[in-house]
Amino acid sequence: VQLQAFGGGLVQAGGSLRLSCAASGRTLSSHGTAWFRQAPGKEREFVGAVRWTGSYYYADSVKGRFTISRDNANNAVYLQMNNLKPEDTAVYYCATSPNFPITSAVRYPESYHYWGQGTLVTVSS
Repeated sequence: VQLQAFGGGLVQAGGSLRLSCAASGRTLSSHGTAWFRQAPGKEREFVGAVRWTGSYYYADSVKGRFTISRDNANNAVYLQMNNLKPEDTAVYYCATSPNFPITSAVRYPESYHYWGQGTLVTVSS
């Protein structure tokens, strides 16, 4: 299973970016995908996730600003990020797992087996 996250870049505060997560060797729509981020010197942090059933989960810090969507035809998942803030600056990763974690474990990085290489998002003030 290979995941690839891309679409990061430099954006001003208040701007938008859309990240993409593409997969090979696994059908994301049949499992689920999570997004995490890691800022310099900080632990990896849950951003959001979508279960194969269509249930969505978001961190409080991004709720209302970030939206996850699925593109089943292209085996991809997107993270639309609006109203970006400097504190959103981080490397963003997508992840999946053979068995998508139960709801109480969705937010923990150790719940996921497969990770993309990460894409850097920098939000300037």
